[in-house]
Amino acid sequence: MNPGVQDVRADAPDPLFEQLTAYAGRPAATASSGKDPVNAPMIRHWCEAMGDTSPAYRGPDAVAPPTMLQAWTMRGLSPGPEPDDGTGRSPAYDELLRLLDGAGYTSVVATDCEQEYLRPLRPGDLITYDSVIESVSPRKTTRLGTGYFVTTRMNVRANGEPAGTHRFRILKYRPVERPTERKAPLRPRPVINRDNAGFWAGVAEHRLLIQRCTRCATLRFPWLPGCNACAGQEWDTVEASGEGTVFSHVVMHHPSFPAFDPSGEGGPYAVALVELVEGVRIVGNVVGVPYDKVRVGLPVRLEFQRMDPDLELPVFRASEGG
Repeated sequence: MNPGVQDVRADAPDPLFEQLTAYAGRPAATASSGKDPVNAPMIRHWCEAMGDTSPAYRGPDAVAPPTMLQAWTMRGLSPGPEPDDGTGRSPAYDELLRLLDGAGYTSVVATDCEQEYLRPLRPGDLITYDSVIESVSPRKTTRLGTGYFVTTRMNVRANGEPAGTHRFRILKYRPVERPTERKAPLRPRPVINRDNAGFWAGVAEHRLLIQRCTRCATLRFPWLPGCNACAGQEWDTVEASGEGTVFSHVVMHHPSFPAFDPSGEGGPYAVALVELVEGVRIVGNVVGVPYDKVRVGLPVRLEFQRMDPDLELPVFRASEGG
């Protein structure tokens, strides 16, 4: 038995199971016919999609791949309204599902299918089929929850001859109630690439590095592959002193992002554009004062703050009297 599936105690009474077993052998769907005969174009499309190059599926004596058995019974991706030819799910199958739903087994998951091939299918074969409720299992306990496995069997015929069977199994279950564990929200990770990797290497060492063009000495931030003053491609870095002032700022009210707010409540919080004494500007959080105390011209000083075990960022600290 699958280690993830266990029988409920054998001596536990289960009157529902006795009701469910009465549906075994009843139709799951009324008899119907395939929308199209077995045909070469569908076989070709299937083989191309599956990468199957067997010569048995090409030429004047071609047969259909056995695993296409169910394909000839499908009503299409957009079947539209229920057909008026009497096909579709049977009343017995609907009753079975309603009985399970009413008992609290409202969730469903497909678990597996089995096929048996009785004869090859060839282009031109006319497909007919019917489906029965083959079995309902005793109550089982799985990792998903407790429920019943319902197996239906489709009998497929070609030109009236048995061609194969397709068994399809679902689990109707009552989900396990799991305690909800609230995890601390994490900030999005910065995107690190070859153009800005040096900046983030500096952050890891608690240094705020500014690029400097070695041709014209222009400082630039954020980091760029070339100088926007003289187009020079060579550069080195200078370390920022950490002193600056708030050049502008916005207060974020919506949507709420708890990871961006020290209180963990999602805001409001201020996002500032800080002008460093070196003359470049950087976006960052202002800490040390409430969001409504941040103002243009507020003096701030650089520090590094750990946001979570794997992320440390530069922030700017202000004081209430700044």
